[in-house]
Amino acid sequence: MTTTFPLDIASLQAAYRRGELTPPALVDTLLAAGDAQADQSAWITRLTADQLAPYLQRLEGESPDTLPLYGIPFAIKDNIDLAGIPTTAGSPAYAYTPSESAFVVQQLIDAGAIPLGKTNLDQFATGLVGERALSDYGVPANPFDPEVIPGGSSSGSAVVTAAGLVSFALGTDTAGSGRVPACFNNLYGTKPTLGLLSTRGVVPACATLDTISLFTLTADDAARLLDITAVYDDQCAWSRKYRFAVHGKRYGSMPARFRFGVPPEPQWQTDAAYTQAMHKAISTLEALGGEKVELDCSPLLAAARLLYEGPWVAERYHVIRDLMKAHPDAIHPITSAITQGGAAPLAVDAFAARYQLAEYKRQSDAVMARADVMLAPTTLYHPTKADVAQDPIGVNSRLGTWTNFMNLLDYSALAVPIAITEKGLPAGVTLFGQAFDDLTLLSLGRALEARLMLPLGATSHAHPALEELPVPGLNGTLELVVCGAHLDGLPLNHQLTERGGTLVATTQSAPRYRLYALAGGPPWRPAMVRDDTGQAIEVEVWRLPVESLGSFLAGIPAPLGLGQVELADGRWKCGFICAAGALNEAGEAEDITDYRSWRAWLSR
Repeated sequence: MTTTFPLDIASLQAAYRRGELTPPALVDTLLAAGDAQADQSAWITRLTADQLAPYLQRLEGESPDTLPLYGIPFAIKDNIDLAGIPTTAGSPAYAYTPSESAFVVQQLIDAGAIPLGKTNLDQFATGLVGERALSDYGVPANPFDPEVIPGGSSSGSAVVTAAGLVSFALGTDTAGSGRVPACFNNLYGTKPTLGLLSTRGVVPACATLDTISLFTLTADDAARLLDITAVYDDQCAWSRKYRFAVHGKRYGSMPARFRFGVPPEPQWQTDAAYTQAMHKAISTLEALGGEKVELDCSPLLAAARLLYEGPWVAERYHVIRDLMKAHPDAIHPITSAITQGGAAPLAVDAFAARYQLAEYKRQSDAVMARADVMLAPTTLYHPTKADVAQDPIGVNSRLGTWTNFMNLLDYSALAVPIAITEKGLPAGVTLFGQAFDDLTLLSLGRALEARLMLPLGATSHAHPALEELPVPGLNGTLELVVCGAHLDGLPLNHQLTERGGTLVATTQSAPRYRLYALAGGPPWRPAMVRDDTGQAIEVEVWRLPVESLGSFLAGIPAPLGLGQVELADGRWKCGFICAAGALNEAGEAEDITDYRSWRAWLSR
């Protein structure tokens, strides 16, 4: 049983505003829907009506206009703390009851969200299959087909979101646990940049590689949640201070042209269904204005193998070694077999692996630099439960082929639903980028979403119409209009290229500028002055990283500066300007407007 209305955040808030729904009525409906589920194994703890009452009382007098997540129901993977509710990490022997909620959970509650319960997982978040839970809790059933796996380790969080029991859920992602279950349940799986979300109040798997992940029905929901939860936590050792707006990044529409990197097809290793999903994603990105660039991803795949073949397994052992010694029967046998290997590596092995990873990082970053964003399979195929039972470690390893390297290499990633296969199962891909490219990935994920419009999760709800975004997204770059010595091939162009600048377009200004040749030089410089008696001047548009703009601006001599320049198509962009009154201060200036181009004047 699922609700008769969609649970994406925009739909719920619209229903609240229209007075068609209230948070208490929604909670009653969801409690009844949860009770009606024949299989309860997706949950470890469901909150009762009495336990939910304080969260509903806290919303009295509020609305979607005062709280960004007013009345939005969510679930929490049971290795993340919710105050007053046991945290088990999938092991009754490990369980404890925290007095405070995890930092991220508290942010969501403060924003008006309602926690409905704690979800099942691969024990101690070790696994990508969703089949490593103790018999105490059972194994969550994939809502599309109970014969295939739900994906792990955040199995329960993905299942309850896809089944229409919550609007979103928290998972964790160390090796792919926020992306593989998203792929297998037709959800958006956001794996944020490491440290962007605080891990205070999270049972660690590998503390240096862990992040909370987000399971959502839409990209818009993920962007909204990230905006609320990406807050620096000065009490978390792994938290990183980063503000997207300061770095010129925001969620929005993608630029008309971009480059996306794709591994050569033999590296995909995907079955027919997931190969088709890749081709569909590629053709859709090309239709959106993307240029495909084939890139050898060998160093990324080599880094992925370090996660379980190297000493990072020792981090997993570090978390549960006391429990393994005192209560070995409390550990799932596969989890035990994997984690026990962490007792063996020596300190020197850790350093050797760290050096190897640094080399893979250097090589991988060089690959990534050739594209604005990367596209890869989320995983290779969708195994059955029988497949996992026959080869539990081998299947898990294959599932992590395209996920295991992300946190090791400090990349951001987003699992995106692409299709429902002929067998009725979801298939998806992953967009990934450098650290803090999270909003760029979500912007591109939304563009794919708008083209594909798949149903919400495993429900029968059609995808609601997407609202028009108020502003275009930025990816940490700024487009700069140049008209003189900074043009491609001219003496000062190196000031752009050495700062990572790339030529976007050769065009003209609006026909309202006069061009002057300033005295002095070399290098010779022009000044472009806005004047209604002027003409259209040839210009170039260059794209620069926002971080480089300060040093560039500091080197611009008077009477020039940066301001807004109107282009021939009516757009305004940052560019070189000169105030008319400043020309006299600069000495003799020759009006060369009739040349309509600095290059033309130079070659006169």
